[in-house]
Amino acid sequence: MNKKYTAITGASSGIGYAAAKKFAARGKNLIVIARREELLRQLKDEILNDHPGVDVVIKTADLTNSTEVSELYESLNQYDIETWINNAGFGSHDLIKDEDIQRVQDLLHLNVEALTILSIRFVQDHYDDEGAQLINVSSVAGYEMIPSAVIYCASKFYVSAFTENLAFELKEKDAKVRAKVLAPAATQTEFGKIANNVNEYDYDQAFKKYHTSDEMADFMLKLYDSDEMVGSVTLENYSFQLSGNRFPYSVRSSSC
Repeated sequence: MNKKYTAITGASSGIGYAAAKKFAARGKNLIVIARREELLRQLKDEILNDHPGVDVVIKTADLTNSTEVSELYESLNQYDIETWINNAGFGSHDLIKDEDIQRVQDLLHLNVEALTILSIRFVQDHYDDEGAQLINVSSVAGYEMIPSAVIYCASKFYVSAFTENLAFELKEKDAKVRAKVLAPAATQTEFGKIANNVNEYDYDQAFKKYHTSDEMADFMLKLYDSDEMVGSVTLENYSFQLSGNRFPYSVRSSSC
């Protein structure tokens, strides 16, 4: 029997790093993907120290580069991937009048383009594979508009809408692969520093409540284990909820 793998983008830190450890604890072989090879090697060492029977494959790629996105996926042909997690992404909390155009382009390439292409290719390859799952990491900002984060919110609204619509399409066509959305709220990762263009970011000062990466990775596993489409954090009390679609879905009539 071929080894099966869980592929995680953005695995060099934060939720992706923590999720890799959680999946490894379940005996899942891993393909960990990010730009920073040294951090991926650190992750691999930590996993193999605790779970020596797990296979961990390191792949480095800059997913803001369209060519590298395609090359990455093509380099994985030899692996039987049962779960693909599009976790890589970054935010921007600048006003539109202050946005750097190159930064905006990189954000859209990563949050929207790379996620879409990798999702399509995974679904096409695993359409009829029982147990196959695609998990796309969105945000509460993919369901609610947030001040001073216009581009980021728009990118995550896309992730949520794309994945929910895809999930319906797969169910309607009796595909075996499933698509799901994870929507975190504030999570203590590098996200705060990057989104705010600062060297240090104090989550205790910025938020009354937030989750750790480990907590969000646990929520991801709850979504993975469920039959629901969406796993999201509520801003009222920061609880985690599993649910069906959050966006309305129009069933096409036979006359259309």
